[in-house]
Amino acid sequence: MDLRFALLDVRRMGEADRLTIASGVAGDVLMDNAGGAVFEAIRSRWPRGAAAVLCGPGANGGDGFVVARRLAQDGWTVRLGLLGTVEHLKGDARHHAELWTGAVEALSAAVLEGATLIVDALFGSGLSRPLSGEAEATLTSAAATGAPIVAIDVPSGVMGDTGADLGAVTCALTVTYLRKKPGHLLLPGRTLCGEVSVADIGAPPGVVEAVAPDAFENDPALWLGALPRAAAGGNKYGRGHALISGGYPMTGAARMAARAAARIGAGLTTIAVPQAALPIYATSLLSIMVAPLAAAEDFDALLEDRRLSGFLIGPGAGTGEPTRARVLSILRTGRPTVVDADAITAFSKSPEALESAVVGPCVMTPHEGEFRRVFDDSRDKLTKTRAAARRSGAIIVLKGADTVIAAPDGRAIINANAPASLATAGSGDVLSGIILGLLTQGMDAFLAAAAGVWLHGAAASAFGPGLLAEDLPDLLPAVLRDLGGAR
Repeated sequence: MDLRFALLDVRRMGEADRLTIASGVAGDVLMDNAGGAVFEAIRSRWPRGAAAVLCGPGANGGDGFVVARRLAQDGWTVRLGLLGTVEHLKGDARHHAELWTGAVEALSAAVLEGATLIVDALFGSGLSRPLSGEAEATLTSAAATGAPIVAIDVPSGVMGDTGADLGAVTCALTVTYLRKKPGHLLLPGRTLCGEVSVADIGAPPGVVEAVAPDAFENDPALWLGALPRAAAGGNKYGRGHALISGGYPMTGAARMAARAAARIGAGLTTIAVPQAALPIYATSLLSIMVAPLAAAEDFDALLEDRRLSGFLIGPGAGTGEPTRARVLSILRTGRPTVVDADAITAFSKSPEALESAVVGPCVMTPHEGEFRRVFDDSRDKLTKTRAAARRSGAIIVLKGADTVIAAPDGRAIINANAPASLATAGSGDVLSGIILGLLTQGMDAFLAAAAGVWLHGAAASAFGPGLLAEDLPDLLPAVLRDLGGAR
């Protein structure tokens, strides 16, 4: 995958630093480059003023001493507060502390007096315990000043691997190095970071590849080359035939999913519906075909059509035994399938039945509540999504403002382009339809899930305020056009 969008967890970032130093970049030079990058980010955004630099007892604090020195050399008034004493600093941090010629004050709210900008260099991404004492009190006071706060690596109190909040305050800017970490994208970390700037501080080529990242930030560069394109001599049959199990009396969800599948390029889209619901579906859909089912066994007969190349079940399906039976029938075909909404909840009392039924390409798209009912995992979002994918053999799309897409082999993609307007009824049904349409055309399940999530977010952003879920399918053509070329 495109390593420009790799995310480095705390362990891999530490290994990248080790490899950089082993390549010949001295540790004190690396720290000087890191602090210099923070200084440059500040200088490009704010006019000279009075800065309060809050330094911790480790490498993050060493970066802070570099920032303080650079700011002072540039004409800023700088006050520096240190948690602990210079004598307790070690290695490169001690070296840069001794290059600082200004006063070193004990960390306290007094250091903040008159500051027009505050630098948080207390703790980095490896923090594993809640903030307390003077560090917590000073950061709380810093937030109350209203001055912009610039964090080094992550806001102190944000866990780099999970985005969990252990007492952080909201920053205007976070400057990190080499690549983002998962905690820069996962909530609440993403909100606490503010703008995230990634700086190159001298790592040699090949370092990111050497640490073998398995998590990425969602971007078209990851999947654009695999996105289905209409062939110049092709026909509708070559673009796949999607089948959706339509619900009754809840009919809107399946209809929105069907429109999304068709808009994203499925050559044919059919909704299988109970006979009683036929008038509702048939009168509201034009290019979408409707297959009435007079009896339960009619659905299994429909699945025997080998021309059907992708299935979706869940939107408006209900959570009873009929839905369970249909899910199992679909999965037995081994053909690409999206399992969503009610079709996930239907297995809340027997999750192992759902997990063991996956034998072909499958994408499950739960929100947090549906995920909890089936997978019963209270760990951080990235860890539990990966675990569910590994257990089930399916691609898991754990939805939210920080949607995580995980594959059974441990690869994960975190999405960050979803606007708040997507928190509206039916938007998840549209997402499942987009993914279905891509699967139906033969796209790899992991990449189809990632593409579907990103396109879903981009469509919502293009619309702006007042979005309804039914608006989303018709926004997809413009998003695809902006990505380049007809599809």
